[in-house]
Amino acid sequence: MLKSNVFESYFHHFLCFKSFKHLRFILIFKLCVMQWSLCVVESLIQEHIIRTGCGSVSVTVCGDQEKPPLITYPDLALNHMSCFQGLFVSPESASLLLHNFCIYHINPPGHELGAASIGIDDPVPSMEDLCDQILVVLNYFRLGSVMCMGAMAGAYILTLFSIKYSERVTGLILISPICKAPSWTERFYNKLTSKTLYYYGICDLVKELLIHRYFSKEVCGNPEVPESDMVLACRKLLDERDSINVWRYLQAIDSRRDITEELKSLECKTIIFVGDSSPFHDEALQIAEKLGTNCSALVEVCLFIIHHYSCNFLYFPNHYI
Repeated sequence: MLKSNVFESYFHHFLCFKSFKHLRFILIFKLCVMQWSLCVVESLIQEHIIRTGCGSVSVTVCGDQEKPPLITYPDLALNHMSCFQGLFVSPESASLLLHNFCIYHINPPGHELGAASIGIDDPVPSMEDLCDQILVVLNYFRLGSVMCMGAMAGAYILTLFSIKYSERVTGLILISPICKAPSWTERFYNKLTSKTLYYYGICDLVKELLIHRYFSKEVCGNPEVPESDMVLACRKLLDERDSINVWRYLQAIDSRRDITEELKSLECKTIIFVGDSSPFHDEALQIAEKLGTNCSALVEVCLFIIHHYSCNFLYFPNHYI
């Protein structure tokens, strides 16, 4: 079997041809390289259940563990498949991420596929507890400094981790990040979602609240325009979540503290993606302002779930990635 760097050398060689008649061949060759890379990575996927001081956490490892580590953390009621799959199946982003990193997908407690319901009497972890779980994961795999990528609540947890353990983080990729304690509006929606989850499970109302948390209005549909396939698929994926486990994560999110002033202590480079209609748009802008242009780059787009960020950060200077 040829190694990936051999394929890359051939690919870069073919890119030297400028005539249009070679364009189709080049594109086909590039697609073959991407598909081959994904097949190799799929053969290297490992599932781990790691015990921590505040419960067990599921970690999915994708790729060669000799490569630099990149850890991910998803938002409420999502796991690495439902939150980040759209990113990692994109040929452009896959060629960058999977060729250069070993991915460690950390799922919130009870959010992995097929997870059993956590006991209702078990203590609910705080955001600080979830942050400290990441340190246990890094020590379990004997990882030093890592890249971090998180979406919304996951972005908060990874940012908090970067503040507490700055020596363990080389860079951050944050999608619609949050940094403040919940506003009155968010707290109202969180309480509504929490009560409904507790008594009625993942019902249509909960799905509707979560869908509008993840997606922009353009893809959520209306009486004249049907929902996008992505939203419909997300609704089905939400059926797989255990309502009590989602409720526990929401309790942690709703009790988070304001870390705005602590952002000044962040030393790592940060890329921030935020949708212009995201409910956390203002907080993302505030994070970018606190970090400054020397340490961060802000990308505003018109849609705001990680599925839509398939390859936007591929075009940033290397010192940001």
